[in-house]
Amino acid sequence: MKVPLLDLRAQYAPIREDVLTAVTRVCDSQHFVLGPEVEALESAMAALVGATAAVGVSSGTDALLAALMALGVGPGDEVIVPAFSFFATAGSVARLGATPVFVDVEVDTLTLDPEAVRRAVTPRTRAIMPVHLYGLCADMDALGEVARTAGVPLVEDAAQAIGATCGGRAAGALGLLACFSFFPTKNLGGFGDGGLVTTSDPALAARVRLLRNHGAEQRYHHRVVGGNFRLDALQAAVLAVKLPHLAGWNAARRAHAHQYARLFADAGLVGTLALPPEPAGRLHVYHQYVVRVPRRDHVRAHLAERGVSTEVYYPVPLNRQECFATVTRDRPGCPVAERAAGDVLALPVHPGLAEAQLRHVVACVAEALS
Repeated sequence: MKVPLLDLRAQYAPIREDVLTAVTRVCDSQHFVLGPEVEALESAMAALVGATAAVGVSSGTDALLAALMALGVGPGDEVIVPAFSFFATAGSVARLGATPVFVDVEVDTLTLDPEAVRRAVTPRTRAIMPVHLYGLCADMDALGEVARTAGVPLVEDAAQAIGATCGGRAAGALGLLACFSFFPTKNLGGFGDGGLVTTSDPALAARVRLLRNHGAEQRYHHRVVGGNFRLDALQAAVLAVKLPHLAGWNAARRAHAHQYARLFADAGLVGTLALPPEPAGRLHVYHQYVVRVPRRDHVRAHLAERGVSTEVYYPVPLNRQECFATVTRDRPGCPVAERAAGDVLALPVHPGLAEAQLRHVVACVAEALS
């Protein structure tokens, strides 16, 4: 039995005609950058997350970059980031000449540890950037308290968490700014790169809009040095077709995650495996279903032999990346992140899975660990 980690063809088939209609509309308009398609998506996304403004940009990475630029982050500044995340979280800080300060993550959620953040704050700290990892929000209540005490903003890296909530509030409305990715593999994915910044601060929203267009409001008149961070109309049109389906797709991911938990319990594997947690008050949307498993590479190889696709997010923590060696040389290690890099394994959880496929995955894991 084949069990793909993701099946975009299956997602596309039932919405194909609607997508082609939207793409044709953009082609007929010949308006390919920003414009009404992007504005419509921005309005819908702001409403979805409960922010007053949303600004479409060219990728999730550029969303992070534009958000930090809007805050004036630059050389001499520090931004606290988790040691366990996708590279863009720290890379965007370094690209601005600021210093990413790597902080360890919580043992269960693998999201930013608030107490470790508290210890890492210095007078140079310009922002704290929690990552809502795998579809689960970081502990934003505790992190918000740390940020308020330090007098610095929270910038959410919500690239993996569209639709997730914390304390009844949506990812994207929990910090001063939030950053989303529409990379094709995301719960809401486009047909290429795309991203979005949300905020309820009108001045910051205006700043991000200025920065995404080379710092120009009027053509050839540049108030600041920005970048080419504009969202394509074609991507916005495709995303607008997909957006009404997001809640159903997320519900299917959650149902699969709950079924995995039952199946692993029935197989007597709970305890041998660490299943993804869902702390009280935090709704998980399972961008990835990540277990902690002994002999991870052996288990992964066995699943591949049995037709089950998996992935490792992430095999090297950010504080151990070669490009950050000079940053981390005199800083403490991040043991939780470093252990996680050796035992995390993402199992298929996409909406198109059948129950038989879930059972096959669990049976294969049980075989590998027997």
